[in-house]
Amino acid sequence: MCGRYVSPNEAALNREYLVDARNSGQRLQRLFEDGRSYNVAPTQGVPVVRVIRKNTGRDSGGARECVEMRWGLVPFWSKGIPPKFSSINATIEKLENGPTWRGPWKRGQRCIVPAVGFYEWHVNPDGSKTPYFIEPADKNSTFAFAGLWDESKADNVDAIVSCTIITMPPNELMAEIHNAKKRMPAILDKDDLETWLTGTPEQAKTVLKQYPQEMMHAYIVSSRVNSPRNNDPKLIQPLDAVA
Repeated sequence: MCGRYVSPNEAALNREYLVDARNSGQRLQRLFEDGRSYNVAPTQGVPVVRVIRKNTGRDSGGARECVEMRWGLVPFWSKGIPPKFSSINATIEKLENGPTWRGPWKRGQRCIVPAVGFYEWHVNPDGSKTPYFIEPADKNSTFAFAGLWDESKADNVDAIVSCTIITMPPNELMAEIHNAKKRMPAILDKDDLETWLTGTPEQAKTVLKQYPQEMMHAYIVSSRVNSPRNNDPKLIQPLDAVA
């Protein structure tokens, strides 16, 4: 699963994901006014990259935009009411048939959730949990989490635009770290981003591949990350380097 991560700042996001800043929603100003978030948590607003939809009235030509979405998918059929079950992650095994995921999957509502890195917890023999931070081996890059988005609206209320991160079975490194549930986010190869965003569902499914462990770097961090109220650069420092 993926339940906590670090988001990039706006400049890095636009540069790496080929987003014209003019296409970014004004609400992103709030997300980025203090730079990137070091402890993104479920239900918060997060920056998401998608292709501009044709029904917006703009001729997108496949152009990408960055918009703020609620992390935790609210299905269109729920009439703007968040589900009682967790919807921050969509399992790869149920994309085509799961009631919550099959709609956005069939409609091609795929997106990218960019991340500087993410946190997972290792369960120790005594039951305690040790938090790890997992980042790209290339520290000049980011992880491109594969996601789905949807829009749901109640009567006389603004629509909720929300997203979920797809998860899949882990590679060897992540199986060792996230040993309780043995899942990991579906991370896209940068060469596959266009196929993911604009291809058919059949084409998009082919790019959901296990991310190589040699392209990841992991280390133990402070248990301060356990609380979403903590949000500062020290969260991603190796535990032995935290003063």
